[in-house]
Amino acid sequence: LPEQAARVKKLQEQEKRQKVEFRKRMEQEVSQFIQASGEPRRRFQPMNKIERSILHDVAEVAGLTSFSFGDDEDSRYVMVFKKEFAPSDEELDAYRRGEEWDPVLAEERRRLRELAAQQEEAELERSPAPPGPPNDYKDKYRHLIGSDAAKAAARTMEANKAYGCVPVANKRDTRSIEEAMNEIRAKKRLRQAEDE
Repeated sequence: LPEQAARVKKLQEQEKRQKVEFRKRMEQEVSQFIQASGEPRRRFQPMNKIERSILHDVAEVAGLTSFSFGDDEDSRYVMVFKKEFAPSDEELDAYRRGEEWDPVLAEERRRLRELAAQQEEAELERSPAPPGPPNDYKDKYRHLIGSDAAKAAARTMEANKAYGCVPVANKRDTRSIEEAMNEIRAKKRLRQAEDE
């Protein structure tokens, strides 16, 4: 058991060293990418989850934007973008589908979508307005509520004269606020005198 614990510890230290070395290597690659003026984005080789998280962290510290793409765990890779060349949603969708980003093709698709939306809008304007409901809801429920139910109810309502008024006989405490406060203060003074 002690030799197994020593072996596990040795493996953990080796993993830690590998992660530190990998991070240093990624920091160098990212700094080269930042200095390369003609390169708006860089695609890295597929890597495992831990390596990708290290690269994302390095990119964030360097002030870059990074995304992971790929379907299964073995083929997932990281792309790092300079802030001024941050990807659009369309560009990200293309990478997610596994396609290469083509700005000319994307512009053509956008124009086609706009044209289709304009045509659809024009078609809606040409078509007649959708018909309204064939009858009033009151007609539908006339057998339940009658034809003048609301009017009859409004006529029978009279104001309740005692609404909001409570007779003095029903009140428990008939003292004014000042009387109640004076009584509380007197009790408080009495308690203080007893304590002394």
